[in-house]
Amino acid sequence: MASTGKLNVDMEVKSPADKFWESVRNSNTLFPKLFPDQYKSIEVLEGDGKSVGSVRLVTYAEGLPLVSVSKEKIDAVDEANKTVSYSVVGGELLKYYKNFKAHLTVTPKGDGSLVLWSCEFEKATEEVVDPHFIKDFAVKNFHHLDGYILQQPN
Repeated sequence: MASTGKLNVDMEVKSPADKFWESVRNSNTLFPKLFPDQYKSIEVLEGDGKSVGSVRLVTYAEGLPLVSVSKEKIDAVDEANKTVSYSVVGGELLKYYKNFKAHLTVTPKGDGSLVLWSCEFEKATEEVVDPHFIKDFAVKNFHHLDGYILQQPN
């Protein structure tokens, strides 16, 4: 039986929680523009791209490890608590992980925010490594997004 696991990230950013959350929620259009070295496109296939049941196809830039496309479905959203959960339902990632779910929460902390990201996964085989590259990718995105938000005029 393949093993399951969980990875967690909790990082502080300087952006206010409302602005960081709004930017994350607009990632379908914002991320490919801000991070063309990481995202080729994010296409909404079903729904509005923000609500439960929405499905989007993320096409990553060339040169990223293991994954070029990922089909994600939003499982839960709580706007008041700035929380979203999604599952990978298609793409190369499912060759390595039978199940892959991620959760993101943004909470105010002082003048900035605390960003909590986690993923739960079930490996397709025992040989598959834990998805640290995805965790590192998320951290890199959060840092870059924070920098972008801080440069914007109020």
